[in-house]
Amino acid sequence: MKKPFERVVEEHADTVLRVCRAVVGVHDADDAWSETFLAAMRAYPDLPDDANVEAWLVTIAHRKAIDVTRAGQRRAVPVAELPERPSAVGLPGETDHDLWRAVGALPEKQRQAVAYHHFAGLPNREVAEIVGGTPEAARRAASDGIKSLRTTLSELKGATP
Repeated sequence: MKKPFERVVEEHADTVLRVCRAVVGVHDADDAWSETFLAAMRAYPDLPDDANVEAWLVTIAHRKAIDVTRAGQRRAVPVAELPERPSAVGLPGETDHDLWRAVGALPEKQRQAVAYHHFAGLPNREVAEIVGGTPEAARRAASDGIKSLRTTLSELKGATP
């Protein structure tokens, strides 16, 4: 028997938010997160009981992140007042702004591989299914991304990589 959808949201909300922030940036992450869970809620009744819910949600988040990115490229939204500034951190209470800026600066494939493998905890096989390519390419992209993050963060802290 499946868990109530509310429990699924509680258990996976932070992972999906981290993935969305890593893939589309902090400014568009909330939209991608919301769209992910709206789509998931509609499809949840048909999800097999033995499905990997986290991988399923990350796949939806990946698709919604692409949709948010495409929508943002098509139109600008004029506003009378500037909206509240979104949080620049990965999770409420975190303060590592340098990390999120460094993640945002990674090439797209590396950013996605780091988000899905290291932030969401998916195996490279599932990362490859989401972003395309082989598990070896996904592993390499995640490894290169982490290496780049370590170098960038070390330089920011004044240490040698």
